[in-house]
Amino acid sequence: MRFTMITTYIVIIVTTLILLNLYVMVFLSENLYSNEKINMYAKANIIAETVSEVWGNDDSATASAKIEPFVEGSLAGTSVRGVVTNNSYTVMYDTNKESHLVGRVFMRDVLNRALNGEQSESLTDYDNNMRILCVAVPIEINGGVVGGVYLAKSVNSLEATISQTRTRLFVFSALIVLIIGMLSFGMSYIILSPLQRFKQVAAKISKGDFSERIKVKGRSEIDQMGETLNYMCDELELLEEKRRKFVSDASHELKTPMAGIKLICDSLVSAENLDPEMVKEFLGDMSDEVDRLTRIVERLLVLTKLDAGGGSLKLEETDVKSLIGHIVKKLTPIATAKDMVISANYHEANLMPMVMDYDKMYEAIYNIVDNAIKYSPEGGFVQIDVSSDSSYLTIRIEDNGPGIPESERTKIFERFYRLDDSRARDTGGTGLGLAITKEAVLMHNGTIEVTGASDIGSVFIIRLPYKVKVQTGGAV
Repeated sequence: MRFTMITTYIVIIVTTLILLNLYVMVFLSENLYSNEKINMYAKANIIAETVSEVWGNDDSATASAKIEPFVEGSLAGTSVRGVVTNNSYTVMYDTNKESHLVGRVFMRDVLNRALNGEQSESLTDYDNNMRILCVAVPIEINGGVVGGVYLAKSVNSLEATISQTRTRLFVFSALIVLIIGMLSFGMSYIILSPLQRFKQVAAKISKGDFSERIKVKGRSEIDQMGETLNYMCDELELLEEKRRKFVSDASHELKTPMAGIKLICDSLVSAENLDPEMVKEFLGDMSDEVDRLTRIVERLLVLTKLDAGGGSLKLEETDVKSLIGHIVKKLTPIATAKDMVISANYHEANLMPMVMDYDKMYEAIYNIVDNAIKYSPEGGFVQIDVSSDSSYLTIRIEDNGPGIPESERTKIFERFYRLDDSRARDTGGTGLGLAITKEAVLMHNGTIEVTGASDIGSVFIIRLPYKVKVQTGGAV
């Protein structure tokens, strides 16, 4: 990626410099040649006007001798060659004495156009690497062309200036590319070093190591990416810790009934002449352990399904009174056996039907009420209060059991957590019921909390919104 970044920067800069150099060279060349043409046209026109005045006053052959001072004066201090001809292309004066053209015919294309009344120019390259710029203007008297002025000059000095400028621009551009390349390398190191660190951390995450963190020093986009990666590591580390704890707890929970079953089996195998009543008692104990093992496995399967498809709700309109009534009816025999009273109070005569997953909410409320009956003393009570407003349904479940210490109230919804492990085992608890309850409530976008009653006991409060937003199926 670093090579790609540096190459991209250099390509952009080189392309920009090439276009800029082309523009500068074209502009410089056109400007220099344009200025030179203007100067030569100015000199040629001055000479033509002066010669026109001389010929206008004196049309004798000796008039040509009068031209020399004006031509020499106009071209003094320059390297421009000047030739004056009549309209028959005969040279009247030539600043180059060595050419011996005076009195001879001098034919040039630009001069031909000038004698036709046009101002003309030409740029010619010769074999000796000479480049000559020529201009020609007509000499007019009373609207008629009587001759022409031809000026020629070597523009090799202009080409030398353009060449020097081109070389300097090339050197300057090369230095810029070199500097940009060095800066690009430095910038790529600054930008990509954190990304390299991200790559290292990501590689360790892929191997299950969530201990690495990115050092965040600012608030740039790179730093925000680092914060996000750190947050992801924190969440994965927490998730991994929960996973390990879950596996450990599940293994422990499954191991206990299996150990009991093996102990009973070993006792049956090793014992001789067992009394049928004792065998029956052993088999009954084994059946209890199998039932307990079955309950644990079923609860684990429920939690696994919730984790795998947290948004899969089978929503339907539910009569809340009917749902609570079924729970009360189901648990009344268990409450009666402990001389307990279980009751349901509805604060609104007509509760609105609610859209929910009937089975999940049935199990959620059932778990709380079942726990309240199991852990409350004989002669106690469990009271279910149901109320609603325009947005929420509230279910309040109160008992007069031993209560839950405030420091433990946030932990009871954790998987396999028990306040009293020995008592939970005596009642057949798995430590998974309240975890399932919380998952079901959260799937309905609801909340659940536990508080202490006025004197003893606990109060569980479930609040469910009437509009349930399903993650995988939209909103209902």
